[in-house]
Amino acid sequence: MLTEARRAEFHEAVTAHRLKTGSAKSDRPIRAIGALLMIAGVVGAFVAYSASLSQSDARDIGSSQILAIAFVAVAIAGAGFYVAAATAQVLRLWLLRQLVESQARTDQLAAALLSAQQE
Repeated sequence: MLTEARRAEFHEAVTAHRLKTGSAKSDRPIRAIGALLMIAGVVGAFVAYSASLSQSDARDIGSSQILAIAFVAVAIAGAGFYVAAATAQVLRLWLLRQLVESQARTDQLAAALLSAQQE
């Protein structure tokens, strides 16, 4: 329950400061493209490698295995897209949290200075 209370307090602070909380428009499509590239790369590599096992000519085997390696590269690129978009989303939330905490500290310091001046 402590986590839920902290989450509610964070949402209230963000709303009070009128901060923009939406994610970037490109995050979701990039994550989807990354996931699709990973799936296509793994499936394509498996199919190309399986096809190379049934061939007898060394040149055909080599070209099929090069195609399988290219599909592995596509899967790695898809993983990179997915991780980059997920990391951007986490960093955006972290920066928002830092902003809210910094504003709270600034308000607390301003209140302390005002009370010190009035005394």
